[in-house]
Amino acid sequence: MTDHTSVRAGARRPQRYLPLQILLGFLVIYFLVPFWWVIVNSSKDAPGLFGGGNTLWFTDQVDYLGNLRQLFTYDGGIYLRWMLNSTLYAIAGGVGATVLAVMAGYGFAKYRFAARRFSFAVVLGALMVPATALVIPTFIMFSRLGLTNTVWAVILPSLLNPFGVYLMHVYARDAVPDELLDAARVDGAGEVRTFLQIALPLMRPAVVTVLLLSAVASWNNYFLPLAMLSDNRLFPVTVGLGLWQGIASANNAGTTSLWSLIILGSLVSVIPLIIAFFSLQRHWRGGLSVGGLR
Repeated sequence: MTDHTSVRAGARRPQRYLPLQILLGFLVIYFLVPFWWVIVNSSKDAPGLFGGGNTLWFTDQVDYLGNLRQLFTYDGGIYLRWMLNSTLYAIAGGVGATVLAVMAGYGFAKYRFAARRFSFAVVLGALMVPATALVIPTFIMFSRLGLTNTVWAVILPSLLNPFGVYLMHVYARDAVPDELLDAARVDGAGEVRTFLQIALPLMRPAVVTVLLLSAVASWNNYFLPLAMLSDNRLFPVTVGLGLWQGIASANNAGTTSLWSLIILGSLVSVIPLIIAFFSLQRHWRGGLSVGGLR
């Protein structure tokens, strides 16, 4: 009797999750079709793009190498400079924001000081403010300091990550036992040594998560560098591709089809993010899982 019941339950179980699986399948298609479109059209030249063929499949002439050569040589290789700028902004902004978030989150979680709750409430309040709403005040402040149209105008605002502070606070509060810190202090370890040798290894999954999120946010940042920078040699790849799109829309690129370069440049620009996600996947997924269980 029990065997028949278990067999019937096992037979019904797939039907119970069938609507959810169908929904997830539609979501996967919805998110993958644009990416597939970019991959396909990156191989086409101007006649292939505007010739009226199938936009979701390749033409007879697939020339990724030729398009890549044109992408990295157009206008003196400015696209490579944009990629290097984005790498600089992502590394500097990501690492700096992570360091500040780790120290602030650990301090809020493990220390008692005056105005602690008020300060943390201010951090939580900053989460509610859209980043675009702060661009104009930030531009005015940096212009008075003479820092606009410099790399610091992009890097310094990227160091502030209220969500990273909140995430590190929650993780440090649950993942780092107070008893372990007290035992280290009793053994004669100072606060810096206790943090570096005891707390920081336990917080590594959350640190990697904040680093990844901060670097991706800096890489994808568009409005801030658009407002802060006027020299196209300092543009990140996001603003650079936007510049090319404006030129292509106005048909001011001469004989060069910028649309092919824009599509291929968009594809190349996401490759570092894909590599970062896959290389750090086991760290940040494990960190979020442990934080949820605790």
